[in-house]
Amino acid sequence: MKTIGNTILITGGGSGIGRGLAEAFHRLGNQVIIAGRGQKTLDETTAANPGMKSLTLDISDPKSIQSFAEKIMKDYPSLNVLINMAGIMQPENLLEKPGDLSAAEKTITTNLLGPIRLTAALLPLLRKQPRATIMNVSSGLAFVPLAMTPTYCATKSAIHSYTQSLRYQLKATNVEVIELIPPYVQTTLMGDQQANDPNAMPLKEFITEVMDLLQSQPTAKEICVKYVYPLRYAGEPDQKKYDAFFQQFNDAMHK
Repeated sequence: MKTIGNTILITGGGSGIGRGLAEAFHRLGNQVIIAGRGQKTLDETTAANPGMKSLTLDISDPKSIQSFAEKIMKDYPSLNVLINMAGIMQPENLLEKPGDLSAAEKTITTNLLGPIRLTAALLPLLRKQPRATIMNVSSGLAFVPLAMTPTYCATKSAIHSYTQSLRYQLKATNVEVIELIPPYVQTTLMGDQQANDPNAMPLKEFITEVMDLLQSQPTAKEICVKYVYPLRYAGEPDQKKYDAFFQQFNDAMHK
């Protein structure tokens, strides 16, 4: 991915990893547009970064996605980078309320259908550019699921698979497809406790390493910081090693 001279849309760009990436690309002189549900959060981010733009988007609503895409195509015809960052993560107790699928359905709609719908809506615009990039954000948990958040992990695994297929189908076009695979990072994805957890990778360090990788490996298909290696490569090359890691990882998280 070329890291300068772009018009970049980042969903979920008002906070956490999304904001960190938005600010990093903004500092490099790119035109950055952030999108999300909360106007206040978007306004705070753009106020802190003069020149950055924002638009509201409910990534879980197909109608919102369609009208949003139409506005993007009208107002930002040079858009050439889409970063599908927006997502939610909720714990689910499959024994306590097995019939309550509200969290699962909301997670699938937001984390999986949202990026698929937005990508489909904006792909014609991206195809018109001399060069373009789609970056889908999965997770280390796509490769080793955290049992307490089963649907979140399933959606991220699906995003990994979808990204591979999308890359293959677009291989002869001007659109490159990248997967960003974050580890456990100090954000508020699951509340303030995560943001202050010393076991999580500091957000600033994560963003710095990601940008370094993008600049030093411009043709990379996956962006993996070293902190995520134990999850990303847990099953390679020995399946028994993966099974043992899965057990150890989840036992540790449930203590």
